[in-house]
Amino acid sequence: MSQIESLLGRIQKFADERDWKKFHSPKNISMALAVEASELLEHFQWMSQEESRNIQSDKKQEVADEVADVFLYLLRMCEQLDIDLIETAHQKIDKNAIKYPVEKSKGRSTKYDQL
Repeated sequence: MSQIESLLGRIQKFADERDWKKFHSPKNISMALAVEASELLEHFQWMSQEESRNIQSDKKQEVADEVADVFLYLLRMCEQLDIDLIETAHQKIDKNAIKYPVEKSKGRSTKYDQL
């Protein structure tokens, strides 16, 4: 069993023990995911680029907790929609490699349709 599968099992058990499955529709999970992503963003609001790369140790655990919340909701969404997150991520990287060829995009932040 992979670590992702093990974690999915823990998430399912956690939700089942609390009878939360009825609340975990893709619609509700996507909303919760957006909220958690916003909470992650809040930690970086008004920081410079440099400050965001060097988070103070007392804030790092708070940021880590928000990252974990985003990850857990994302995994729950994948479980609900029967999406293999790892395989889908590999496929998306392959698509992005086509959209952002090295020779056109290296060192640039330009969107693919403007390259």
